[in-house]
Amino acid sequence: MLDKKKRIMEIAVNKKALEFGRFTLTSGQQSPYYFDGRKLTLDGEASNLIAEIFLPKIIDSGSEFIAGPTMGADPIIGSVLSLSFIKKTPLSGLIIRKEAKLHGKQNLIEGNPVPGKSVVVVDDTCSTGGSLIHSIEAVEKFGCKVSLVLCILDRNMGGSRKIQDAGHKFLSIFSTNQNGDLYIN
Repeated sequence: MLDKKKRIMEIAVNKKALEFGRFTLTSGQQSPYYFDGRKLTLDGEASNLIAEIFLPKIIDSGSEFIAGPTMGADPIIGSVLSLSFIKKTPLSGLIIRKEAKLHGKQNLIEGNPVPGKSVVVVDDTCSTGGSLIHSIEAVEKFGCKVSLVLCILDRNMGGSRKIQDAGHKFLSIFSTNQNGDLYIN
């Protein structure tokens, strides 16, 4: 597992997934660094390695679904679903919209959720936790149980703590400090 994480870190460096400067995050907070998880999740090798790390954790949680906020989680969900099929441990995916559609069936959750089922919520990055918490709340409001929350990078800006304080298990592949130093978990 450590070798996979080290390889993802190498790809992150090579793809410049971690950049330094002045950035405004989704939360509106300023940061001296920016982590672009899509530079990893849209890379074939990194995406596969992430799926190889996440899939056993999802299987161990007993969940049948993987869900997450649209854009950040979309490629992760796709990679994990594909690997789960190959490994003969098929999962189903759910994508959580920021807002319910204003047309059609007005879905907030895309896919085929089943009330009462266990779901793992994923995202590429956790800062203040807003997107992950929104996804957790949407899944729970639908009637599912969130068994685990996974992300590639925990920025340690309070989001993972909020998620844990709400009673959810939280794991990440990497974490950073306020200076953007990247650590393998």
